[in-house]
This record gives sequence, structure tokens and C-alpha cells, in this order.
Amino acid sequence: MTDSADPVPDYDDAEAPPPPPHWEADVVVADGGTVHLRPIRPSDAPKLVALHGGLSPRTRYLRYFSAYPRIPERDLYRFSHVDHHDRVALIVELGGAAIAVGRYERSPGTDGVPSAEVAFVVADAHQGRGIGSVLLEHLAAAGRECGIRRFVAVVLAENSAMIRVFRDAGYEVTRHLEYGEVNLEFAIDETAVTEAVMREREQRAEARSIARLLNPGSVAIVGASNDAGKIGHAVVVNLLRSGFDGPLYPVNPDARHVSGIPAYRSVLDVPGELDLAVIAVPAPSVAAVVDECAQRGVKGLIVISGGFGERGAEEEREAGRTAQRALVTAARAHGMRVVGPNCLGVVNTAAGVRLNASLAPLPPLPGRVGFFSQSGALGVTILGEAARRGLGVSTFVSAGNRADVSGNDMLQFWETDERTDVVLMYLESFGNPRKFARLTRRLGRTKPIVTIKSGTGTVLVAGLEQTSVDVPDVSARALFEASGVIRVETVSGMFDVALLLSTQPLPAGGRVAVVGNSTAIGVLVANACSAEGLQLTRLVDVGVDAGAEAFEPALAGAVADPDVDAIVVVFVPPLPRSAGDDVAVALRTIAASSQKPVLSTFLGFEGVPDALAAAGEEAAPRGSVPSYPSPERAVRALARAVRYAAWRATPAGVVPELADLDLDRARELVDGVLTAAPQGRELTVDEAGRLLGSVGVLLSYEEPARTVEVVFTVFDDHSFGALVSFGLGGVATELLGDTAYAAAPLTTQDAEQLIGTPRAAPLLTGYEGSEPCDTAALADLALRLSALGDALPELAECRVGALATPFGVQVTSVAARLAPPTARGDTGPRRMRGL
Repeated sequence: MTDSADPVPDYDDAEAPPPPPHWEADVVVADGGTVHLRPIRPSDAPKLVALHGGLSPRTRYLRYFSAYPRIPERDLYRFSHVDHHDRVALIVELGGAAIAVGRYERSPGTDGVPSAEVAFVVADAHQGRGIGSVLLEHLAAAGRECGIRRFVAVVLAENSAMIRVFRDAGYEVTRHLEYGEVNLEFAIDETAVTEAVMREREQRAEARSIARLLNPGSVAIVGASNDAGKIGHAVVVNLLRSGFDGPLYPVNPDARHVSGIPAYRSVLDVPGELDLAVIAVPAPSVAAVVDECAQRGVKGLIVISGGFGERGAEEEREAGRTAQRALVTAARAHGMRVVGPNCLGVVNTAAGVRLNASLAPLPPLPGRVGFFSQSGALGVTILGEAARRGLGVSTFVSAGNRADVSGNDMLQFWETDERTDVVLMYLESFGNPRKFARLTRRLGRTKPIVTIKSGTGTVLVAGLEQTSVDVPDVSARALFEASGVIRVETVSGMFDVALLLSTQPLPAGGRVAVVGNSTAIGVLVANACSAEGLQLTRLVDVGVDAGAEAFEPALAGAVADPDVDAIVVVFVPPLPRSAGDDVAVALRTIAASSQKPVLSTFLGFEGVPDALAAAGEEAAPRGSVPSYPSPERAVRALARAVRYAAWRATPAGVVPELADLDLDRARELVDGVLTAAPQGRELTVDEAGRLLGSVGVLLSYEEPARTVEVVFTVFDDHSFGALVSFGLGGVATELLGDTAYAAAPLTTQDAEQLIGTPRAAPLLTGYEGSEPCDTAALADLALRLSALGDALPELAECRVGALATPFGVQVTSVAARLAPPTARGDTGPRRMRGL
């Protein structure tokens, strides 16, 4: 017999077959902490004994239906030796110790369906953290991979918590009660319901993990210094200036006090609870600090230190990248998230927190805008610019090398953060583009996302190579358009849009009224509206000498006009008259009660002047009127808001179920080709035709109709997945790059938008009296190619030439190439980004 007091057999891992490496994962659990999940090994026997020995009698009884005080050696051997196919076991670790284990064992299917019995147990101290749900997700994924189609679980009727784990996972569970035991059976196929449950849990867990970083009860500054030239000094000073509402613990072995606060020799000497550690020591010392933080149970790390692969010779950079991976691995293994390294830090302006754990000397004003920046240097500039313009920030995170916490994590947090209405992001690269697309498409339905994506090529910023993939600009553009992301090119453009979206309601359309006292500037607004595709429906010139008594009724009339969706106010007082306080009061008062956005060119001011700011504790709260130094910038910001509002008002749509699909036949063709040619090859015309036939598209061998030629392409973007492109044929179109792109799988609305996006698209709808083509048939073809690309990641490229006619589409040519898939996925059970 074996228990914690008896010798544990020394099993050799060579006794068992190697497990699939992709079954190993770091996972964020329900309370925001992290755990490590992996297939079990024979050498884990001591960990199983320790886990079992630490279980309470109640937990043992609920798991084994008896006291089961010891693990017999025969059971220990069976528990730790599995074949990773018919018998699978996953172990969950925290700090190197096993805190949970789950397993399934294949059993004969009672009705021919491959089935397995599943069970798991979680240490008492870690129950209620959602670990059982994580185990079930990963066991089900492993089971599907190994041909299992159904799980069976036998649970004591009194074990309501375990029954709830199975019931709440989204599976259709059948239950049978017999002699105090509940038999649960359910198919483990992925469904829309199970995916929705998993995504909701992912969002809650990842949001909580960020909340733990941004709302600490206490902060240690490791590397704190009295030397004003060191970053550890700047962090302490910034935390003190911000009025952080909690204890600060400077850590410096050579100082008794830092900035008047008692200092400690190490993290281990800090008294009481410790939530967050800001690390500002040289890179070679970071690992030891992380180890101390792990021992103290710190929940999160902000690593400002550089030297992790972002500079130096290639050999030095590779050493830094290796150290960075080790840093994150150690942190995640002990339940900690990491911001950085090589980052500016984080800021939370909430009244009950007031956290400026960053190198930004002037923290932003409190407000409703969340901001994420990959660039630390630019982050300082942007925070200063936000304060200058009067734009308030709720939270700010500079990710630096983005070794762990990324923009995707922040999107998860901001989705449910009640203090954030608008999201700003400065991105240099993507870690998981497909997840970014999924998250922005969902968040954008409730909160606008304004993004600067630096660069238009595929060169990655130094320090981000190991956590990034290069996304060509054409793919990034498709990503943003499909997700409703507002892309801008400059920092000033980002603030122009953010000021409007954070202070004013969304426009219902693109009809604009101009109310002003300058005819010349009014004309500039009209020209800018025309250039941006907006419609000027009302132009009121109140006269150069007009005051509030003239502006107020003119503005009120524009707001009340049913043919107006937004109002631009121009006020340039003639010298030497006053700055127009009365006009500002009238403007602010009417705008505050308007359901239409009101923006201005007010005295050439950039931002929100005090005279146009609504009352409130935050900077530029709702109802404030933004001002732009030129009418062109005002209209440009309004046009971005109009396009975003139109996207948001469009139903999200669904991927339609298409008739005449036989994707199994397509899969057989692909598997056959790649079996003979593992590196892929061009398909013959016959093979490519059969591939199209599997989605109900037939090649035409009839005499081509005389009409407009179109070209579709579906291809595997190595970082984003399947993209579908559409353009009209012809040298001029190809020369001008007049091609539209969309990400698969397409919804009906996506397909219709794809067909209508090219500049030459009017040729399809009766331009200058020509006969309109069947655009519905074109959209249907796009949907079928989307289904093909989405189902077959091995489809490197498929180019289809067709003729658009008034009565359908005539497909005249096809060329296709298969290759091993390259895209990073966003499917399967929850897991953190790999290192």
C-alpha cells in the first residue's frame, strides 16, 4: 500500500509512450490565476500520492465513493501509466505541485458509439476555481482527437458540484439515477453552445487576471532607489504622486528608506499580503526576483527591466529571448501574469486605486478611455498628449515585449470594465491575429476600438519576434474591416476620433449640418464632407459678428432637423472681441441634450476647452464638445465615427448553411494529395474542379458569355487563416490593386460587402446604363469558396475566374495549390499563448 508516509515507486518515463506535445498548456482559471496542464507521466507518481494525501476525507469519498485512505501500488501504477489514446490522464500543476488530475478510459460503446468514462479530482484548496471545467475541456479535446465521441461519468448524487461541472459545460447531458449514483452521458462534439460557454469562461478568467494587475491592494518596487537617475526611483515617485491607495514596499538591499518609505532587503522580507511587484533590476537579476515573488504568492509582475532580446547582437538577443521565455514560464507556473518585460508599466486612474506603476511622470487624467500600447516611448508621448487635450483615461497598459499580457488580454478586460467606454490601441504586431479578430468583432458591438497599426510591411519590431506573427497590411486591413475596428494613421488622428466617441453619441448617418460665423471655414467643412463621403444637408452662416443670441437658435434648429445626423459648429470670433464664453455656454448646453453628435472648430482649440467641458469628476465627460484646430480634422473624425456606427448598426450575421456541400469529399481529395506529396503541390485542373464541385461549384465548358470578368481567390494567410478576395478582371484593376478582402468564414453580409467594396463594383450594378449582373450569385460563390477555405487549412491558394452575367455566374477557370497548413488557430480548449 502507498500513502504519503510510504516509499513511492520510482517509475521511469521511458515505460510509457510519449504524449502529444500540443496537449500541454498554460491556462487562466476562473479567479484570474494561472495553472499548468499537461499529460501525466510515470514519474508523476509522487505527485499523485501527495495530491491524494492532501485531499479531505469528504473529497476522497465523493471521488472514489469510499474513504480510500491510501492509493494501492497497483492503482498508482495504473493512474500514472497511460497510453495517451485509450487511456488519457492530464495533471494540473501550480508551483510544481499537482493540484488536480483528470482522466478518461475508453469503454465499449453501448450502441456502437466510441465512449469513455471520465473522472477528475481537484485539491480542496483549489476547488471553486474552475479547474474541473478546464480539465473537462482538455479531456474532451483529447478524446475527440483519439476518436472518442461520448463521455460517461458516474457521480454520487450528493456531489452537486461535480454534476454542475458537466451540466454547465454546454453539452446535452442525459442523467440516470440509480442507488444514489448519477450516470451522466453526453456527446463531446464541439457545438455552438459548447464554444459559447468556453468563450464566456475565457473572457471572465482573462478579464479577472488583468483586474488583479490593475487593482492591487499592495505593491512592491524591486530595485527601488534614491538615485533620481534610476528607473526604480521614478516608479516609487510616480506611485507616491498618484496617491496609490495601499501600502508601498520599496525593495533595495542597500537602503533603509527610499523616498521616506522603509525599504526591505528582498521580497521575502516584505510583511503582509503582496499583490503586485514592479521589477526594475538588471535583466540577469530578474529570475531570482521572480522566484522570490513566487514564494510570497505575488499575483502579478510588471517587468520594466530591458535586456530580453530587444537589442544587441544576435547572440545576445537570443540569450535574452531565452531568458524571457524562462521568466514567463516560471511566473505562469506559480499563478502570476507578467506585463513586459521592457515595458513602461501600467496606470489605473480609479478613485479607489490611483495606481501609476509606470515611468510616465504625469499620469493621465481620469476618464472613460482605455489605452494599450506596445511601445513604451510612444506610450509616454501619448499619455502626455491625452492630458494636454483633456482626454481622460480609465486604464493604461504598456506591454513592451508582450511576453505574456497582450492586447487580446486587455480587450477581454475592457469588454466588461464599467469604467471604459472607448478603447485605444497602438499595435506594432499581432500575437494571435485570429483571436484579435474574434475579440474585436465582439467588443466592437458595444465599445468602439480605435487602432494605430504601425508599418505596412512584414518586419517585426525587435524584442517581439517570439511573441508575434507578421501580418501583411492587406490582411490587417481585412481584419479591421471585418471587426469594425477604426484604423487611423497618426496619433493625432487617434485622439481626434477618441475625443468624439468618448464625449458624443454615435451618428445615425452621414448627413451633416454646419453652423458657423465664417463663410470661408464653412466652405472648408463642406469640401471636407464631400471628400469623406458625407452629405452636407444644412449650412447656416450666422454672420461674422454673431454672438450666443444668434448661435443658439441656429444650433437648436440644426439639432432638431430630421435631415441632419451630426452638427459641426464653427466659431472664429473677430478680433478684438472676447473669446466667446457666451457662445461656448450655448453650444455646450444644446449639445448636452442632443441625441446627435456635436463637434466644433472653436477658436482653433485642440481638445476640449474648459468652456466646452461638461461638469463631472472625469476629464471631458459625456456631453463635452470636442474642438479641432481645422475643419478637415473635425470632419475626418466624424467620418470615421459614421462608418463605425454603420458597421455597428448592421446585424452581426451568421454563416449560412449552404446546400450541395460535401466537405468530406474535399477532405479525402486533400488527404490523398498530401499523403503522396507531404510538402504539397499544384492540383491538376481535374483535381481543382473536383475540389470546387465539393462545394457545389461547377466549371463551365460552354462558350464564355460576353460580360464583365471577375476573379475570386481563397488563400491561407499564414497568421490569420483563410482569406477570400474579390476583384474585377483586367490589367487596370490589377495594376491599381482594386481588390477587396474578407476573413473566412463569411456571413451573408460579409459576402455582399465583399462584392460591393471594389471601386469598380458599380460596373456590376448597371453603371452608365449597362445591364446589371447577378450580384446575389456572386455573393453565393464567395460563400462557397469561404466554406472551402475555412474547412481546409491545407488549401494554400485557389484562384477562380468567372464571368458575371445578369442570370448567374459562369465559372471558367480554376487553379489551386495545397500545402501544409500554417495559420495559427483560435480553436480548441482554453489555453494561453505559447512561449
